[in-house]
Amino acid sequence: MNWGRMAMEITTPSAQRAIGQEEYSLYSSMSEDELIQMAIEQSLTDSSPGQPADPSCQKARTAARETAAANLSNRPPAHFYPWTRSAATSGTQPPPPNVGLFQGVRQRYNGSLFKTPQPVAIDPVVKAIKDGDENALTSMIQSGKNLSEPNKDGWLPLHEAAYYGQLGCLKILQKAYPGVIDQRTLQEETALYIATCRGNLDCLLTLLQCGAEPDISNKSRETPLYKACERKNVEAVRMLVQYNADTNHRCNRGWTALHESVARNDLEVMEILVSGGAKVESKNAYGITPLFVAAQSGQLEALRFLAKHGADINTQASDSASALYEACKNEHEDVVEFLLSQGADANKTNKDGLLPLHIASKRGNYKIVQMLLPVTSRTRIKRSGISPLHLAAERNNDDVLEELLDAGFDVNATLSPERSRLYEDRRSTALYFAVINNNIYATEMLLQAGASPNVDIINPLLISIRHGCLKTMKLLLDYGANIDAYISSHPTTFPATIMFSMKCLSLLKFLMDLGCNGDSCFTCQYGNGPHPDTQTTSSRFSEMPVDKSPTVVQFCEIISAPEVSRWAGPIIDVLLDYVGNVQLCARLKEHIESYEDWAVIKEKAEPPRPLAHLCRLRVRKAIGKYRISLIDTLPLPGRLIRYLQYDNSQ
Repeated sequence: MNWGRMAMEITTPSAQRAIGQEEYSLYSSMSEDELIQMAIEQSLTDSSPGQPADPSCQKARTAARETAAANLSNRPPAHFYPWTRSAATSGTQPPPPNVGLFQGVRQRYNGSLFKTPQPVAIDPVVKAIKDGDENALTSMIQSGKNLSEPNKDGWLPLHEAAYYGQLGCLKILQKAYPGVIDQRTLQEETALYIATCRGNLDCLLTLLQCGAEPDISNKSRETPLYKACERKNVEAVRMLVQYNADTNHRCNRGWTALHESVARNDLEVMEILVSGGAKVESKNAYGITPLFVAAQSGQLEALRFLAKHGADINTQASDSASALYEACKNEHEDVVEFLLSQGADANKTNKDGLLPLHIASKRGNYKIVQMLLPVTSRTRIKRSGISPLHLAAERNNDDVLEELLDAGFDVNATLSPERSRLYEDRRSTALYFAVINNNIYATEMLLQAGASPNVDIINPLLISIRHGCLKTMKLLLDYGANIDAYISSHPTTFPATIMFSMKCLSLLKFLMDLGCNGDSCFTCQYGNGPHPDTQTTSSRFSEMPVDKSPTVVQFCEIISAPEVSRWAGPIIDVLLDYVGNVQLCARLKEHIESYEDWAVIKEKAEPPRPLAHLCRLRVRKAIGKYRISLIDTLPLPGRLIRYLQYDNSQ
């Protein structure tokens, strides 16, 4: 970390902006098929051959193609939308109503936006099924046409009948080919699965009555029962459970039908599942139970139902987060209240050692914090290595911060070494968080509550100087901040407060007026002798390792840095007003002599200094730096007070 540069520059984070991105809001709500159709029509209305195309038309076509491509690339995974069938894996939408499924690959155009689309022949079997033409279907079977062979997508006519909900056709096909009732498509979807996804209950019941296996899952290991819960289809769930569907089957994420119904707060389905043997303590791949899902998603009624049926209120996921922690994280106040009323343990930590009170303070939920305060162990908080005060101050949650202070939390609690190391500046107090956020209200609140401004490795006063916030500086100094603060990990021979304020002369003068020690800036170990190379000393300071014994850096070395050297004269000029007889080292003289306008500064530094000036310094020293701000209250003549305050006005 380059402390010299950090001290000199005041940086303010700025929001990133996306540049060069156009939004075609005209096309954003159109489907893929509509965009393609529009592009085709636009291509047919182009200018005649040899004539330039209309730029507006060209832009519309380009936008349509780009939007269609974006829609395809952003399509959700196929297993979330089973009705899209096998085509879904390649990112296409389900075929339009006038295109059959049994005919294999279905394209509405031949791949070019600038050619007339060719008509697609509809398979007669699919047409008969779609139209519900049972006689035509029967005739095909009687004529010897084999309707038990799948197409290239693995679809049988039986799957088509289940999809279109044509019960009569489905019965004919099942009777003619009973052995294919559980045959699966390439996506491993059975006719029963397809009928469930489409909500065709009569086909679903018929297939079950004919012996269809209810627990055959698709490629994502999702069964018909799971999809019925996803669709909130109570009748389908009831049928499947009556025909002994496995209520505890897990999909590839470990999710059960009960997990799915709880996420949707579907009490009627939950009742059917639990009555059918669903286990309320089933866990998914992350150790999450249905009750955890209810707490996480804020489904209070589902939570009450599960608690009534014996679900563990204190269930924890694989990362040790409890249901209460998750409810606090997502700010579900009514869920938190219910869990606490049922005896939920507020002192269970997650894998990071954080309690529900920690996350509630971080989120800034005042009501949840109030509920957790009486039931949270202060010992557990101390053991965690971080106080809720830190998190409230970090996120500028002032009302929560005030509530925690009123509850008696230690205002000077520090982060554990492990947590402090997570921050480059090794911060440790809540006050530091408030100051670095430039939150004057929180800073004052913490100081009034007894926060010490001199605990952190980097004094908060230095941060307020870097921000240039005069009000925060005054607050910190009024409450005892060390005006001669140093940084132990990057030591200098002079106060770091001077280093941080060198680029703003008004701030530097403000600090010197309040008693900052400037004498140490002129005690160079090299004196009039040769100094080490400027580049070497600068790099030595900036690359100094934090965890090793650092080298003490002198004032003349800091002021030799390229970003500071051009300010050397004015900085030295200000400092000379607050020191007595001093000797400029060779490096400082070199800086002053580099500009003709700075000749007067060199004369000013030559001893002896004026007697009145030396007397002023002696009086100020006798008053003491912690009372220097009260100098105007002393029983002294006004003119003398103004002189002691460096006020040259008459």
